[in-house]
Amino acid sequence: MSHHFIRFDNVKYTYPDGSEALKGVSFTITHGERVALLGLNGSGKSTLILHTNGLLLPTSGKVNIGGIPITEKTAPTVRKSVGMVFQNPDDMLFMPTVYDDVAFGPRNMNLPEDEVEKRVTEALDAVGLAGLEKKSAFQLSGGQKRSAAIASVLSMEPDILVLDEPTANLDLLARHNLIKLLDSFHHTILVATHDLEMATALCSRSILLKEGRIIADGPTGEVIENFNVF
Repeated sequence: MSHHFIRFDNVKYTYPDGSEALKGVSFTITHGERVALLGLNGSGKSTLILHTNGLLLPTSGKVNIGGIPITEKTAPTVRKSVGMVFQNPDDMLFMPTVYDDVAFGPRNMNLPEDEVEKRVTEALDAVGLAGLEKKSAFQLSGGQKRSAAIASVLSMEPDILVLDEPTANLDLLARHNLIKLLDSFHHTILVATHDLEMATALCSRSILLKEGRIIADGPTGEVIENFNVF
């Protein structure tokens, strides 16, 4: 079985204040699938994706990534194969230079410096930021920040890419470039988004959440056509 899969088995999650964010969510995403996670704000999308690398653990049920059930013990191992891009790139960019931001992950994997340099160069080239290595993230545009955040994940060569609202606040050109970049990623993608055009262009399948439950799971065009997505 491929190691590039995501499986949720009757996952429930309750926050400390007692609010139920996920109410028995089950699905499997197989190797190479590109899946959009759709739903209104508060439907549980962000909570769900935080379960994919153990930033949150289920109140009950199981999450399995590539054959590894996620627990407190296994989460660090899972995070090596699941690259997560948060909605706000400023949450991911904190080093003095773009180069250092993108090198942070590979260095923490204890890779040789020549391999780190190779991965940083390839990742920055992939997102169109070659030549900006010495700049601070604070000097970048919104689209460039988003690209740098994605590069910082690509440099770790993840098997699975998980993104939270990646096109939020991007102009048309930056949005087009981001969709093109994600289209070139040949492994598994799960993307939480309100951007139906991106979902249609990138993802053949969509999962629709409402109040913590899956109410639709199927071809993106059919889900958008047959359900009141937003």
